[in-house]
Amino acid sequence: MRVPFVSLEKMHQEIEMQIKEKFLEVYQNNSFIMGKELEKFETAFASFCNAEAAIGCGTGLDALYLILLAMGIGANDEVILPANTFIATALAVSHTGAIPVLVEPEEESYTIDPAQIEEKITDRTKAIIAVHLYGRSADMEPILAIARNYHLKVIEDAAQAHGAMYQGKKVGILGDAAGFSFYPGKNLGALGDAGMVVTNDLELAKKVRMLRNYGSEKKYIHTYQGTNSRLDEMQAAFLLVKLEQLDRWNEERKRIAKRYLEEISHPLIRLPLQEDKKFQCVWHLFVLYCEERDALRNYLSEQNIETNIHYPIPIHKQKAYQTLKFKKGEFPLTERLCNSILSIPIYYGMTESQMEYVIKTINHYRR
Repeated sequence: MRVPFVSLEKMHQEIEMQIKEKFLEVYQNNSFIMGKELEKFETAFASFCNAEAAIGCGTGLDALYLILLAMGIGANDEVILPANTFIATALAVSHTGAIPVLVEPEEESYTIDPAQIEEKITDRTKAIIAVHLYGRSADMEPILAIARNYHLKVIEDAAQAHGAMYQGKKVGILGDAAGFSFYPGKNLGALGDAGMVVTNDLELAKKVRMLRNYGSEKKYIHTYQGTNSRLDEMQAAFLLVKLEQLDRWNEERKRIAKRYLEEISHPLIRLPLQEDKKFQCVWHLFVLYCEERDALRNYLSEQNIETNIHYPIPIHKQKAYQTLKFKKGEFPLTERLCNSILSIPIYYGMTESQMEYVIKTINHYRR
């Protein structure tokens, strides 16, 4: 049996007619940028997050970048973020001219460790980016408390957490603003690249709307030196169709994760933390910890089970960030995670036999 790492086939089969209808509607309207489909999706996604405003943009990276710009963060400012995240989180900071300052994750959640944030704060620190990783929220309460004490902004990188909750609230409204990605493989994915800024700050939302559109609110009148990062009508229309199914798709991910948590049992493998009343996960990824990760991955590949590594090379070891001159051994836990974590298949459309095969195969792994 073959188990792909991810498959969009079943979800797309189920909504195929709606997607085709939306395509024809947008095509026949001959309005492809900043039209009614974008307005409808922004309204719907803001409602989904219980937020005051949502602003569509080109990518998840752009969403974070636009937030930082709108907050006035720029050259030589510092922004704290987790060392264990995708490089886009750091790139958003770098593109403003600010400096990314990395913090180790917590041992078991893999999200930023609030206990290590304060020691990284300087007089140049302007914000903290909390990444909701693998579909689980960062521990926001202590992060927000630190931010209040030091008068810092808090930005949520919610690219992997559409619908996740923390203390009964949807991610996206926990800090000052949040950036979402709708990359096709996300829980809510476009049929191309797309992103969204979510916030309860209406002044910030107004500024982001202008910044994404050449710094303009009215055509040919430019208030800011903006950029071009607009979520187009076609992708907004597709996402609107998908958003109606997101809760159902997330529930299926939770069901698969529950089976994994209950049935995968191996002395060399540590499972991710279970969700609870404080953390309600949407399981964008299901990540195992195994110090024999590479051997386990090879074994699963031989059994036709596809896996992935999120992420194999940490930010501080990337050539792109050599100029920041991180100290050797500065992030030992992040490096250990990069060498020991493995993402296994979890997606809407997995069959019972595929789940059983993954569980059985992992449980039978031997050195």
